[in-house]
Amino acid sequence: MSTDPNRTTGGLLSDALSHVSSLVRSEVDLARAEVSENIKGAGVAIGMIVGAAILALTTLNVLSAALVAALTEAGVPAAWSAIIVGLFFAIIAYVMARKGISDLKLTSLAPTRTAKNVKRDAQAVKEVYDDK
Repeated sequence: MSTDPNRTTGGLLSDALSHVSSLVRSEVDLARAEVSENIKGAGVAIGMIVGAAILALTTLNVLSAALVAALTEAGVPAAWSAIIVGLFFAIIAYVMARKGISDLKLTSLAPTRTAKNVKRDAQAVKEVYDDK
C-alpha cells in the first residue's frame, strides 16, 4: 500500500478491497487444506475400525479354541472357559471400535484452525477501521 498522502478515497478503498479479497482467498485455501487433512485422518480412523473387526474375527477364530482348551485343562468347565474367552476378546474389540468411532466425530473433522484465523482477521480489520 502506498504512503502517498494525496491518494483518493477510491484508491484507498480499492487497495483495502484487494487486500480483503486476497485474505479471503488465503483463508479458503487454508480451509481446503485443513478439511483435506481431516478427511485423511478420518480414513485412518475407518481403517482402525476395519482393523478392529478383522482382528476381532481372526483372534476369536484362532485363539479362542486354544484358550478354551487351556482353561479346560486347568480345571474350569468347558462352557465357562468359552464364556471367559469370549468376553475377553469382546472387550478388546469394543475398545478398538470406540477409539475409531471417537476419531470420526464431526468436531474432529471441522476446520478449527481456519475458524480461528478468520476470527483473528475479522478482529484485525475491525480494529483498523475503528482506529480511523
